[in-house]
Amino acid sequence: MNKLTPKAAFRKLAAIYEKMVAQYGEAAEAIGMTCDGCTDNCCLSFFQHHTYIEWAYMWEGLNQLPADQLEAIKEKAQQYVDEAQQALARGERPHVMCPLNIDEKQGICGLYKHRLMICRMHGVPNMLVKPNGQQIQFPGCYRCQELTEEYEKDGKLAPVVNRTNLYKDLVMLEMQFVGKKLRQMPKVDHTIAEMIVLGPPRFK
Repeated sequence: MNKLTPKAAFRKLAAIYEKMVAQYGEAAEAIGMTCDGCTDNCCLSFFQHHTYIEWAYMWEGLNQLPADQLEAIKEKAQQYVDEAQQALARGERPHVMCPLNIDEKQGICGLYKHRLMICRMHGVPNMLVKPNGQQIQFPGCYRCQELTEEYEKDGKLAPVVNRTNLYKDLVMLEMQFVGKKLRQMPKVDHTIAEMIVLGPPRFK
């Protein structure tokens, strides 16, 4: 398998993201879901991310920001890591605002174009079939669950986004991006804040 250049890999990743956004949009439109006026904020959810390609793509976006904005995000990322570690030490799930959120009231992501897969898929009902055949269901956010319940009162089934092929495409792209050394490298299991504090991924 030929190793891709970062530019080529990022172009393919953007295409995968476009598919995700399209499928999310179809499911959200069917049940009438929007984020307008939502009392919750998914940017407070504790997510961990698992690919080098997304980590590197996020940093491509970060490096395009003005120096002062990037520095402010780095400071917020360190604060996030500290608070999250304290929460985990207490046996609690962290509930800390993502350092990329530049307007907490509006929930505006400062890196929207480069946001990661989970950030794009969180919200609507979705499912994933693992390699062993096990099916995992995700009901969506609380607003989505309320809308889904209302939608299904008439006997209709709410649409469910199948993540499986999107994940397969992402895994294949990860292998093409990192190359043969992927099997020897540490598994990625980081929050966005940790990816910022650690800096761009290193492959040497």
